[in-house]
Amino acid sequence: MPVQAPYGTWPSPIDAGLVAAHDGRPDFLGSVGGELWWTEPRPEEGGRRALLRLPADGRQSPVSVLPAPWNVRNRVIEYGGLPWAGAARNSGGPLIVFTHFADQRLYAVEPDAPDAAPRPLTPLSDITEDGLRWCDPVVLVDRGEVWCVLEEFTGEGPTELRRVLAAVPLDGSAAADRGRVRELTGDDDRFLSGPRLSPDGERLAWLAWNHPAMPWDGTRVMTARIGGDGSLEPPRAVAGGPEESVAQAEFASDGTLLIASDASGWWNLQRVDPRAAGTDGSRPRGVPLCPREEEFAGAAWKIGQRWFAPLPGGLVATLHGRGAQRLGVLDPETGALVDAAGPWTEWAPSLAVVDSRVAGIAASPRTSYEIVELDTRTGHTVVVAAHHEDLVDPAYCPEPQSRTFTGPGGRDIHAHLHPPHHPDHSAPAEELPPYVVWVHGGPTSRSPLVLDLEIAYFTSRGIGVVEVNYGGSTGYGRAYRNRLRQQWGVVDVEDCAAVARTLAREGTADPARLAIRGGSAGGWTSAASLTSPLAEGLYACGTVTYPILDLTGWATGETHDFESQYLESLVGPLAEVPDRYRERSPLQHADRTAAPFLLLQGLDDVICPPVQCERFLEQVKGRGVPHAYLAFEGEGHGFRRAETIVRAVEAELSLYCQTFGLAREDITPVELRP
Repeated sequence: MPVQAPYGTWPSPIDAGLVAAHDGRPDFLGSVGGELWWTEPRPEEGGRRALLRLPADGRQSPVSVLPAPWNVRNRVIEYGGLPWAGAARNSGGPLIVFTHFADQRLYAVEPDAPDAAPRPLTPLSDITEDGLRWCDPVVLVDRGEVWCVLEEFTGEGPTELRRVLAAVPLDGSAAADRGRVRELTGDDDRFLSGPRLSPDGERLAWLAWNHPAMPWDGTRVMTARIGGDGSLEPPRAVAGGPEESVAQAEFASDGTLLIASDASGWWNLQRVDPRAAGTDGSRPRGVPLCPREEEFAGAAWKIGQRWFAPLPGGLVATLHGRGAQRLGVLDPETGALVDAAGPWTEWAPSLAVVDSRVAGIAASPRTSYEIVELDTRTGHTVVVAAHHEDLVDPAYCPEPQSRTFTGPGGRDIHAHLHPPHHPDHSAPAEELPPYVVWVHGGPTSRSPLVLDLEIAYFTSRGIGVVEVNYGGSTGYGRAYRNRLRQQWGVVDVEDCAAVARTLAREGTADPARLAIRGGSAGGWTSAASLTSPLAEGLYACGTVTYPILDLTGWATGETHDFESQYLESLVGPLAEVPDRYRERSPLQHADRTAAPFLLLQGLDDVICPPVQCERFLEQVKGRGVPHAYLAFEGEGHGFRRAETIVRAVEAELSLYCQTFGLAREDITPVELRP
């Protein structure tokens, strides 16, 4: 017989330490020869990213290649990009090139050599300590170079920089001489990603775009012939445009390009022959391979994400779906698409190919992200690394459901509902549960429906969670994404409020115990919801993590280059609608703040800097609103250290306990001061 106790007071074996220890997932999966390599988080080691290697024989466990403090990560566009690449060699084992987070240099290592110490390939910065950054490498052993994206600061401001494709010698001669780095492209484009060499080695392709566009707004596929001396001939655009986002481009074995373009309103796969581009600038015709109202790609928040991968023989492994992405194998000749078998419902944009096998990183509502391999000849799938383990009895995890709510004007709002759930406890029949609206970052992103111990931390204690993929989220076509154009702070706030009100109206949630929380752009929506008339009186409290609070400040030098003009589309041109920037900013409406709130911030955050929190707190001071501000040394945009995650999770629960009147003694309380 279940023990009856109020919602929010149930005991749970999922503590904050468990949440922290398993924060993050494998990423940047790739193949070198017959081996799989990837990066993996180490929260207990200061949040570094380790580089893992799975031997090809399949009988050994993954090996961490580099000991601490090596941290395989970079800061290109601040969110980072593909931090490693490798090449098989005839003797001596593979050659691996990677970026180290502490100094942002590019290093080479021969892991099978007797002395496998990394050696630097690029110099330390000569302008500022963060002056040179590298990512998205392609190791070309025959050329003796690694080709990659170079981000170079030309001044001290966050937008004083340039990006080019560059060739770095593998012999280490550029480690002390910047002049030894060959620049392959000029300064025509602000952003570059995805350098790909054609199978015959005669052509290079890459993606490019410029401010104020973001990569999900409009990109171009550039190609150029490679001269005998390794330089590039003048490049041409063969696909894409101001209102067409190409998220990825890959060469097929026949020299044509496969691209994921949203020209149809959905990111679909096309084939483009760059050799058919006219000398007059005319472009080759793109041929759709599997036209569907589904997404075969997503928003490129990191450089080097991979949603599809050509296989030998002409097949293509590809992610696809609406609101979630699963792995399928596409026959481009017939358009037939066959999905991989297995329980996984969400695949990360990180695919690797080894002969006829394709590996990916996949999860489900019951399993964490695992590395799964599909044999395309047999259709057999198997977990090969990062195996999911039930760290607690799965009965403590929520039983989620995907729902579509109705918003203003009858528009659809997609969300994932995670009701309170406990195997041994229930609440009194007359009691309704508290619910927290979780707002994802981006805002051009989405919340995947996968096992999340942080969600289970709350639901197993009797607090419901609803993740809202509000208008502007990815996964539902370009029209759904474009709902947020010039409407940030309106559509996102309205959609979250509509979901919360519906849950209260239908008797799923307690209308007096609703909360909202989010980080980054989700922090913006949370703060805006606490200060906007669109959600007035709806939320009893909110958790706001590394947020944007002042649009005008963020648009005039208080953020990094990648998003420095993002508000042009989200809010409108600052020069034309300055009042809109003020009207929507939580900073300008601190006097409307009535609900208790928790503010969490990394002091090293250059994307959403602490100064915005400090200004907001100054405006709130003396208004009698209970709140707490926790600022963390050594943390940037997104918490990575175990001790930070523990404190943040427990502080959030403490906020809900104090606001909702929940009696708990198993957390470190946070003091709310007016």
